[in-house]
Amino acid sequence: MRNVDLHMHSTVSDGLLRPSEVVALAVRGGVDVLALTDHDDVAGLAEAQAAAAAHGVRLVPGVEISVTWDRLTVHVVGLGIDPAAPALLAGLAAVRAGRVERARRMAASLAAAGIAGAFEGAMAHASSPEMIGRTHFARFLAASGKARSVPAVFKRYLARGKPGYVPHQWAPLEDAVAWIRAAGGLAVLAHPGRYTLGSEGMRRLLTDFRDHGGRSVEVVTSNHTREMVERFARLADAYGLLASRGSDYHGPGESFTAPGMLQPLPASCRPVWHALA
Repeated sequence: MRNVDLHMHSTVSDGLLRPSEVVALAVRGGVDVLALTDHDDVAGLAEAQAAAAAHGVRLVPGVEISVTWDRLTVHVVGLGIDPAAPALLAGLAAVRAGRVERARRMAASLAAAGIAGAFEGAMAHASSPEMIGRTHFARFLAASGKARSVPAVFKRYLARGKPGYVPHQWAPLEDAVAWIRAAGGLAVLAHPGRYTLGSEGMRRLLTDFRDHGGRSVEVVTSNHTREMVERFARLADAYGLLASRGSDYHGPGESFTAPGMLQPLPASCRPVWHALA
C-alpha cells in the first residue's frame, strides 16, 4: 500500500522547514507520494521537486488557497497544478496582497489588548512579508511568553472572538476552484472537520464546492478523529467526491501528526491520487 501525504507546508508560507527539508522528512517517514501545498504561493515547488527526484519519490505540485465562504474561512488544496499557469498565479497574487493589511489590523487589535509590537514581531517569523499570517503571530506570542505553545496561542488570542482575531475577505470559493482547474489541477476541500458547521452547513458547503467543480475532500488529516474519518468518508461517497489524505504538517512541535504517520483511508473511499496524472 502506498504511503501518501498530500498536504504539507514549508517556509515559503508558514512551515518551519524548507521545501527540501519537508521532502526529506516525509521520505524518512515512509511517504512515497507527497504534495507541498503552501498557503497561497507556489514558490517552493521547484526546490521540492528537485528534492523528490533526488530521493526517488513522487511530488504532486500543490497549493492551499485561503477562501471565504458564507463569512467563514475555509481552505481549498489544489493538487496536480501547473505552477506557471497565469490564472492561478494572478489569483494567488491577489490573495497574498491582502495579508499585510490583515496583519496590521491584527496587530492593532492586539495592541488594544495590551500587546505591543506584534506586527514587527510576527514579521520577524515570516520568510516573506506578503506571506505573513496567523501562525507567524502565534510564534511571536508564544516566544513572548503569552502562552505555552503555538496551538495554545491560537485558542487564547487568535480564534474568532479573541483579541487578535480580525475578519478578512479571502478568495471566493468559486474563484479558487476555477484557478485550480485552469492550472490543470484538482480541487480538494481541506480539513473539513475544523470548520464550525452543523450538518446543514456542511451539506451546503459540500454542495457548493462540488457544484463549482471541486473534486475531493480530505477524509484523513491530522486533526480528524476516527469518527470524523468515518463521517467524511460517508460524505465523500454521498457527494461523489474523491478522498484525500494529508497531514497538514507545519513543523516539529506545531503539528499533530508527522508525515507518514496518518491512518489509512477507509476501504470504501476512492483515493484522489488515482485521478492525478
